[in-house]
Amino acid sequence: MRPEAEQAGRPLGFKPHLRLEIVPGEATYLLSAQGVTAVQGRYVEKLAPLLDGTRTLERLLAEAEPQVPAAAAGRLIADLARANLVGYRVPAVDDAAQAYWELAGVDGGEAEAALGRLPVAVVATGRIDAEQARRVCSASGLSVREASDTAPAALTLVLCDDYLDPQLRAIDAGLRAAGRPWLLAKPGGAQPWIGPVFQPEGACWSCLAHRLRGQRRSELPLQRALGINGPLPRPEASLAASRAMGLQAAVLAVARWLAGVRDMGEDGICIMDTLAMKTRHHGVRRRPQCADCGDPGLSAARVLAPVEPVSRPKVPGTESGDRALPPEQVLRRYRHLVSPVTGIVDAVRPDNRLPEGVNCYVSGRNLAMEPRTLAGLRSGLRSSSGGKGTTPLEAEVGALCEAAERYCATRQGDEPVVRDTLRGLGPQALHPNDCQLFDERQFRSRERWNATHSAFHQVPAPFDPDRPVDWTPVWSLTAGTHRLLPTSMLYYGEDPHGPWADSNGNAAGSSLEDAIVQGFLEVVERDAVALWWYNRTRHPAVDLDAFDEPWITRLRTVYARMHRELWVVDLSSDFGVPVMAAVSRRTDKAAEDLAFGFGAHFDPRIALRRALTEMGQLLPAVCESRADGSGYRLRDPELMSWWTGATVRNQPYLTPDPGESARGPADYGHRARTDLREDIAVAERMVRAQGMELLVLDQTRPDIELPVVKVIVPGMRHFWARFAPGRLFETPVRLGRIARPSAFEDLNPIPLFV
Repeated sequence: MRPEAEQAGRPLGFKPHLRLEIVPGEATYLLSAQGVTAVQGRYVEKLAPLLDGTRTLERLLAEAEPQVPAAAAGRLIADLARANLVGYRVPAVDDAAQAYWELAGVDGGEAEAALGRLPVAVVATGRIDAEQARRVCSASGLSVREASDTAPAALTLVLCDDYLDPQLRAIDAGLRAAGRPWLLAKPGGAQPWIGPVFQPEGACWSCLAHRLRGQRRSELPLQRALGINGPLPRPEASLAASRAMGLQAAVLAVARWLAGVRDMGEDGICIMDTLAMKTRHHGVRRRPQCADCGDPGLSAARVLAPVEPVSRPKVPGTESGDRALPPEQVLRRYRHLVSPVTGIVDAVRPDNRLPEGVNCYVSGRNLAMEPRTLAGLRSGLRSSSGGKGTTPLEAEVGALCEAAERYCATRQGDEPVVRDTLRGLGPQALHPNDCQLFDERQFRSRERWNATHSAFHQVPAPFDPDRPVDWTPVWSLTAGTHRLLPTSMLYYGEDPHGPWADSNGNAAGSSLEDAIVQGFLEVVERDAVALWWYNRTRHPAVDLDAFDEPWITRLRTVYARMHRELWVVDLSSDFGVPVMAAVSRRTDKAAEDLAFGFGAHFDPRIALRRALTEMGQLLPAVCESRADGSGYRLRDPELMSWWTGATVRNQPYLTPDPGESARGPADYGHRARTDLREDIAVAERMVRAQGMELLVLDQTRPDIELPVVKVIVPGMRHFWARFAPGRLFETPVRLGRIARPSAFEDLNPIPLFV
């Protein structure tokens, strides 16, 4: 309660949101929308009827005196006040309004005074009627500034048809420059949007618009085709009642803010779904690198800085493989990135097409396969980001991290670039084909090849060393200096000429160090897979029983119920890192629906876990296939040809080499390390021993904070169809897998399609 002098003469009573019921001899009950409070005590039953809000404190004590001593009554009232059950009434405010404000956590009298004292201005864009909105504000007791008024308003209500209306940027800039807060709302449509309140020190409209555009990327091709700079217009879908509800809700949000209600809801968007009669809140966060309210040089500064791994102890006992944080902590820290409105991904959900025991999650569109990336084509198998694991939690975290990885690897315009030619830059710049490794014969036949092959295997035009392009620095852990590579092969974007970016070596982690380790392991994995797949070499089996993992036993039971046989082959190459391929086939029909998954890790147990769990990501497409050829989830000709035509008889390299002993854990000689920096040092030594260079690009975005990198080792192979001379032909011979290098024409004619 306020100081006594300030309250002199005002009536005292139970808060207006409470209704009194007395059960003699038991308790005094106070009922509200929030529940029931029972008050017991010697004098409360006698004093409670007098706390009806019609008496001053002096009069109340006088009337209670015959039954309740004044000192006891005073103490009781003080106790009830401390419990926020009684207070002074404001005569000019009706009980219903005062009850509402008290439930909102503010004093009713102060709230009503603020509404009368603090003016609101109304601005409308598009088809919104600003005058109608002003009338609703006035009817709700707000003090409204007319459009012609020059005096500043305490809050400006901005109403629009679409939150991506380009006019909103100028409105935001003007109000931000004046230091004035404003509330954005879209009252129309089937889903009215309310909020956030933009304040000079917080997120700006451009911060929000960046995320909204990301959720509406599918509109971009049509916007370009129509020459529209802004959102595509949509037909109105609303009722008079829903429009009125949206406008009234926007005015209520204004009133709450002016009254001092700060419950964090004003920092986000409240979407009122009138079709489902539900509401949902979507947080809005400031982008530190925002060009309008932040430092647009933050991303560039991170890329330009040396990559210097620090000591990073591994969390013991995590199943996801040598990480700096446990998966539950990663999920808790970055869950805010998931929202269909303001997140970088709309949802992270389990793939419910799989049987229990196979844990895979999906997390929205694969930004690496957006239109006009990799020749503008899509692949059904990789059209979504995803995660896998031996537990649902591990799979969920993996799916979220892969979505963040691809978001951070998408070009956003603030990356550091140098515009020049390869010849002009000199030895610091690397020829892109030193990394992508296409053969000259592939360049010559690219038009015919591209017309008949999927997005993964598109061949760009030969790189012209005299054509100016954007170049971005990458840090060489081997040489301790920056190299330069074309920006288009480092970030997913829209360069029609290429070279195009791919996801090889891209990784997210709970620290920069484990992201680097995971990126390196992916490069090693795909290199080993390419050596095996395109040369069709035979490899030893991995002895699943020797690993003695209960989850493997459970997984094999699940596969047996699906009429699938399961085995694993060892693909480890000259790097000495365990690399494994898990393979499975149907046994109850002629088409074997062959599926596989790959995994690499310093620890063979984790390599095995990754291979087996990754295979689960391919199963949804084939798990309901039938003998008559129906039931496949995808009908891509390339995939259908594999599933219905490939068998272990005509693809024998998929099965273990019968002439070699199966590998168990002891065959890998793994020595556990406790610090991720040690793993990076080992990786760098492995690369240096091969005469190669370990390159790292820090792609972490300031608004994401989850560490993301791209690891590149020029000379190592992607497992897509890239057939330049080098390791692909020489390493299998050096390892004794084949007697002489495979001829170009004898390479596996089936490009790896995952």
